Amino acid sequence: MSKHSNWNVLTQGLFKENPVLILMIGLCPALATSSNANDAFGMGVATMAVLLASNILISVTRKFVPEEIRIPIFIIVISTFVTIVDYIIHAYAIELYASLGIFIPLIVVNCIILGRAEAFASKNALIPSILDALGMGTGFILAITILGAIRELLGNGSISFLGRELFNMQAAGFKPALLFIMPPGAFIVLGFMIAGVKRLTREKGCEDLEKKASCCVPPSV
Repeated sequence: MSKHSNWNVLTQGLFKENPVLILMIGLCPALATSSNANDAFGMGVATMAVLLASNILISVTRKFVPEEIRIPIFIIVISTFVTIVDYIIHAYAIELYASLGIFIPLIVVNCIILGRAEAFASKNALIPSILDALGMGTGFILAITILGAIRELLGNGSISFLGRELFNMQAAGFKPALLFIMPPGAFIVLGFMIAGVKRLTREKGCEDLEKKASCCVPPSV
């Protein structure tokens, strides 16, 4: 695979095929664990770790896995890495573990991980599979962290990240709306984020079409 193709694999998950904002998969953890930026980032990193490890192992063993039982094997691989990540978070990030709770084990059924295993890692070599995991994982982290930051800002009036307060609007008289840190707020903010990305991609698509059309117009005599 060429460097250009590798770059495309790495970057497609950031925006063009962002799992949350474009493909709209993995929405359950995105909605449930994004009441603040810190928890959202933690869930994103945990998911990316499982995705990367799973893609690596599935890509390396893809030629030895019988086609008929590939999905059960993928689930076993994913659940193994989820268990490892769960133990690590429990040991080294107690507060994050308490906040995320059951949603860490539920990474097993995250559509992003199984989807990339089936659609990409099981059909491609190691390096592209690693790049795919890094791109999709980073795209998931960005989407869920931005979602959490917006909800926290609107719902609490401030943004705290990794134990530090980054932004506080309450001092300026801003009155937060608790709706945004509740489940309905997650749907509202995510809806606006998806709409914004759709608008940007539509405008970019129109620009590309205009450029292609202009190239096809014969020069005037």
